[in-house]
Amino acid sequence: MAIRDEIVWRSGVVYFAIAVLAAALLIRILILQYVQHGKWADMSERYVFKTGEIQANRGDILTDDGRLLASSVPYYTIYMDTRSTGMTPSTFSGGINGLSAGLARYLGERSASGWKELIINARKKGDRYLLIKRKVDYETLKKLKELPIFREGQYKGGMVAQAENRRILPNNELAARTIGYLNLGNEGNEVGIEGSFDKELAGRNGVAVKQRLTGGDWITVDNTNSVESVDGDDVVTTLDIDLQDVAATALVNQLRKHNAHHGCAVLMEVATGDVKAITNLEIGSDGDYHETYNYAVGESTEPGSTFKLPALMAALEDGVIDTGDIVDTGTGSVKFYNQIIRDTKEDGYGKLTVKQVFEKSSNVGTSKLIFEHYKENPREFVNRLYAMKLNEKLNLQIKGEGAPLVRYPGDKLWSGLSLPMMSHGYEVQMTPMQILTFYNAVANDGRMMRPRFVTEILSNGSVIKRFGPEVIINSIASRSTIRKAMKMMEGVVERGTATNLNNQNYKIAGKTGTAQIAKGKSGYRQNAVISYQASFVGYFPAENPLYSCIVVVNAPSNGVYYGNLVAGAVFREISDKVYATRFFRDYKPENSDNLIVAAPEVGNGYREDLNEVLRNLNVRYRRTVDDEWVATRESGDTIRLAGIKIQRGLVPDVRGMSLRDALFLLENSGLRVRYTGKGRVLRQSPEHGARYSPGSVVSLDMNM
Repeated sequence: MAIRDEIVWRSGVVYFAIAVLAAALLIRILILQYVQHGKWADMSERYVFKTGEIQANRGDILTDDGRLLASSVPYYTIYMDTRSTGMTPSTFSGGINGLSAGLARYLGERSASGWKELIINARKKGDRYLLIKRKVDYETLKKLKELPIFREGQYKGGMVAQAENRRILPNNELAARTIGYLNLGNEGNEVGIEGSFDKELAGRNGVAVKQRLTGGDWITVDNTNSVESVDGDDVVTTLDIDLQDVAATALVNQLRKHNAHHGCAVLMEVATGDVKAITNLEIGSDGDYHETYNYAVGESTEPGSTFKLPALMAALEDGVIDTGDIVDTGTGSVKFYNQIIRDTKEDGYGKLTVKQVFEKSSNVGTSKLIFEHYKENPREFVNRLYAMKLNEKLNLQIKGEGAPLVRYPGDKLWSGLSLPMMSHGYEVQMTPMQILTFYNAVANDGRMMRPRFVTEILSNGSVIKRFGPEVIINSIASRSTIRKAMKMMEGVVERGTATNLNNQNYKIAGKTGTAQIAKGKSGYRQNAVISYQASFVGYFPAENPLYSCIVVVNAPSNGVYYGNLVAGAVFREISDKVYATRFFRDYKPENSDNLIVAAPEVGNGYREDLNEVLRNLNVRYRRTVDDEWVATRESGDTIRLAGIKIQRGLVPDVRGMSLRDALFLLENSGLRVRYTGKGRVLRQSPEHGARYSPGSVVSLDMNM
């Protein structure tokens, strides 16, 4: 019995121990499952699974006709995991020579033997992330994936390609400051359209779940926690890239000619307020001019004589003067308290009508008129300026607008000199865009339009939001005052300070401005030198305004600083280009129904796009083919569409196409593209029909 009892006792101990262990395990499981679930789930996420952000593709910024202003291009950083778990010694030894030769061929930087030595040494050291190359484009990436070892994939071949998007401006610095950028560092800069429409452009980043494999490799896995990224929307602007190029070229030529510090030019559509071109250029340390600051939007300065228009319009609207009234400007100077105001004509203009005061830009005449009629009640004058919205920001679609300054009687710096000084553009401050908006309102029969930079937001090519023209105020003045103001501006070009802009093709109306630039506490002189700001603002054609424009050149230093010569020349070059390319489309002259209109030059490209353009322009066209890509042929007032044959292995014919169409067609054929110039493709090399291998380079010469 003793032996049996001992066996039973020992069995009981074992059973008890097993029961205690089972209970402990059950309790531990319950603790892990319910008490410490969060802790271990977090460790699982950290050490077995991890999540990574999938960057969304940022939307494009487009011109008014759909051409690219800013786009994101994918680039890749290539690493090699030389100790990838799935890479066998035979795979490495059998492919290292071919891989090294391919890297030398596609990436350069070192010889095949140099690449081989680098990779072998890295493998000996166990390098898991050997940097191969940064900023690799997609075409090169595809070639690298075909090389020995790399073609086995990330797990077996060790090739790691980390994607990143680079923002590019296809037109270089054209409108660069208005297009803008994001700098989300410590300062958090958000500039231009990129900054103001970041929410629409950015899209929504996704989440990728990766699992850790034995040996330390990570692979992307399907998981309920994975979230697809959503690409950003496209922003359609009002900018016309051809006019933008004209404005930038005209401005930079004048800046160089007069050795100016900076300048800006803005072209606006009268009826809508659409900004068709805006250029801002400043001299850099390299002696050349660059888009570094949006002076047209952000720089609020004393405008000088361009402010004479609202000053005299205020007096006309109040009925205290009329354009035929006479004012004696004497010998060209007048003294108010301790300040002498002078005209540019040394011996003065004598007696002038109000209209002539404006045409000659007489500081004496303007200041005498405003002081005489408002000295007893300056509030009446300033209230009239305020009624014309000259003291308010425009609340533009982009950030950074400078604040206007129109002092009110009783303000700290108001004095007896304020009225005569304000009358000819001093003791007030406005940005070029604010001045242009006022003149545009005059051209628009008094209706003041808010400048518009963006018209639509597109998602996958469909419009999801529109921004229509916006009226700030229906009328800045009575119809009678507007008509008198328009006649005065026409007189400036016909008989006044801007006769150099007069021409036989179309009439320009506007106002010159030449203002001294204040230098802080030192006043208008610094080391006995006065700096000037030259400007011209107006619209055309004067009899039926379609476009308004302002040009401002700051600190010309070659002895010429008058607005008509410095800024007016830029204005004229821009208006001439608009006249040559736009008037026949937008402006219908009398008896135009009897004219025979030739078919416009449309160019070549994607058939559906050309069909839509021709329909919108009401141009007669005849389609005899169903090819996706077509060439246009003119026949009197009719356009004929002819097919462009695309054959595999032969270089397509992209002559006459826009850069956008040419890039799409060539890159989808496996070709790489280099181009110079702007506009449409004039020449291509190799010529169309030549045989090519994937990755070959096609050079395009563009022409306006």
